[in-house]
This record gives sequence, structure tokens and C-alpha cells, in this order.
Amino acid sequence: MKGILKAIDEIIEKLSSYVLIFSVFSMLLISVLSIILRWFSISIHWTEPFVRHLVFLATFLGGVLATGRGTHIGIDIVGKYLESKNLEHYSLWITRIIALASFLTLVWLTVSAKAFMDVELKYGKPVFWGISSGFLVGIIPFGFSIIAYRFFYIFVDSFSANFRSRGEA
Repeated sequence: MKGILKAIDEIIEKLSSYVLIFSVFSMLLISVLSIILRWFSISIHWTEPFVRHLVFLATFLGGVLATGRGTHIGIDIVGKYLESKNLEHYSLWITRIIALASFLTLVWLTVSAKAFMDVELKYGKPVFWGISSGFLVGIIPFGFSIIAYRFFYIFVDSFSANFRSRGEA
């Protein structure tokens, strides 16, 4: 079972990296193209909302990658305190508690974001290319659910014998 979870985590890591790179290059290309076309008094109306949603997607994908690598924003007051008192052996339990609490919080955020998406699907309007705002805000529950899975995997992996904290790898 753990092998399957690890394989899923590795697939998430690779896909997130590739889609993030594609998103950043697309944002750059479309933004530069839009600027160049303005010199010739040509305006493409869908470029700005499209780039905004690519930025939104890139933000969540960055969070997915940071979570897996252990480089997300964190306040390590407890870890520093334990280290100063020579109680580092408790840090594994702190990692587990944080991973589990983060997972549960993100599940709650995913459910809430899905409810928001449902409202947008019902009452939203097309943003560009005839795509409803409801589908575009689907980035939110998608991003939260992927980050939640990564915290779940960190929690499960912390019980393995060869677990290393993400920041130490």
C-alpha cells in the first residue's frame, strides 16, 4: 500500500513540475505577445483573464511542490525549542502532528472550495473562450486536494523506518 502512495506522490511531483513550467512559460509568452500586439493596435480580450488564471494555477502548483519538498512556509518555534533542550527525538512526532493537522485542515478547505465552485457553476458567467467561472475556480479545490494528499503521504511516510524530514533530504 505504501508503495502505491509513494508512486502517486512521485507522479504528483513530476506532473506538478511539468505543468508549472508550462504555465510559467505560457504566462510569459502570452503576456509578451499581448504587449507586442498592442504596438499594432491589436487587442486580444481573453489574454488577461487567461494569464490571471495561469498565475492562480501556478501558485497552487508551487504549493504542491513546496509541500512535497518541505520548503513551504513554516514557523519552527517548537522544533527550535526541542533542539535547544536536546529533545530532538520528539521532532518526528511534531512532524506527524503537523502533517495530520495540515491534512485535516486542507480537507476542510477542499470541501469548502468545492461548495464555492458549485455556487460559481450555478451562478457564474463565462470568463473567456466560453469557459464558466465555475470551472476556472475549480483550480482552488483541485490545488487544496493535491496539497492535502501530499501532507497525508508525509504523515503515512513518517511511520516508515527510512523516513527523513522533507527539509533534511
